[in-house]
Amino acid sequence: MRFGKLLSGAAFLALVLSGCALFPGGGPAPLDTYELSAPTPDAARNRRGIQVLIGEPSALKSLDGQNIVIVPSPGVIQFLKGAQWADRLPKVVQARLAEAFQRSGSFAGVGKPGEGLAIDYQVLSEIRSFQIDVGQGSRADVEIFVKVLNDRNGVVRASRTFEASATVGGAAAGNDAYVRALDAAFGDVASEVVRWSASVM
Repeated sequence: MRFGKLLSGAAFLALVLSGCALFPGGGPAPLDTYELSAPTPDAARNRRGIQVLIGEPSALKSLDGQNIVIVPSPGVIQFLKGAQWADRLPKVVQARLAEAFQRSGSFAGVGKPGEGLAIDYQVLSEIRSFQIDVGQGSRADVEIFVKVLNDRNGVVRASRTFEASATVGGAAAGNDAYVRALDAAFGDVASEVVRWSASVM
């Protein structure tokens, strides 16, 4: 098996697994496998004396897997055909959110559970929406609820819901365009999460 082309563009990274040798005789086509990218936010407040832990987000079962969610009409959930996330969506969001905190340069240390940091604050989150709404002109919607927990006394410092949307580009939208829009919406949310977290710590 070999990795296929790496799709260009700062907005997102998609690893397309060609895998032709794995599927002799006309077997099922492999899934296109996508990643999210991490923004580089400018945090208004420098918290270089603070060490932060980024927990794995919680999510309902429909969002707690590798499927990419499509909503054709209110209350109806489908999955994007021929495509998947590189890992469970909460793991992907956790990794890229931690990277965004690191890229901001505003914190003394940023880590995930098990990395041995002496933590001052935990950033805990819940993925409430991470989908393409194809019934509303093909729009990517991302909603993440975040709370900042003081790790030293267990008190929630602040909490807030972050939302962003991005229009799916292209006259004939396909998997790449859908994921690019999701990545753009996630980038907006992640940047705001970092800036807000720095302001309340």
